[in-house]
Amino acid sequence: MDTPTLRSPQHRVSRTAVWYWAARAALGWLVVIAAQVFWLVMDDENALPVTTHVAALVVTAVVAVAHVTVMPQWRYRVHRWEATSAAVFTQSGWFKQEWRIAPVSRIQTVDSERGPLEQLFRLANVTVTTASAAGPIKVGGLDRDTAQRLVADLTAAAQATAGDAT
Repeated sequence: MDTPTLRSPQHRVSRTAVWYWAARAALGWLVVIAAQVFWLVMDDENALPVTTHVAALVVTAVVAVAHVTVMPQWRYRVHRWEATSAAVFTQSGWFKQEWRIAPVSRIQTVDSERGPLEQLFRLANVTVTTASAAGPIKVGGLDRDTAQRLVADLTAAAQATAGDAT
């Protein structure tokens, strides 16, 4: 068995994850913009001038467009994963980046989950729970078939590894 060392993982997440991250971010910004529009419409003339509301709305829209455009591409360049016979490797984040490695011998459970928006984009997440105080390793943004194969491969590797994953 090869010895796991911390390194950049080999595989990127699904290219569809870019659209998923953009849609999720856009939904969040739509809530903020809707609240600002509501405040603009409901505000009486004695509070803030309309120009202040409109200026705030324009700034919010510019920041939202920048975030929805840049963040998904940036995350796609960073997010990587790999599973070998020895370990699971992940690299994630966009401002705060994290590299994780979990030896197969430490795997306790392997789970897959898909939220409603992920189902729409045909994506899934895999969570590898280990005997680590750092918490589980998550591989997000995988296409469903890749996620199913990863779960099956990691489950088989964990079962074939001697020990009790502690």
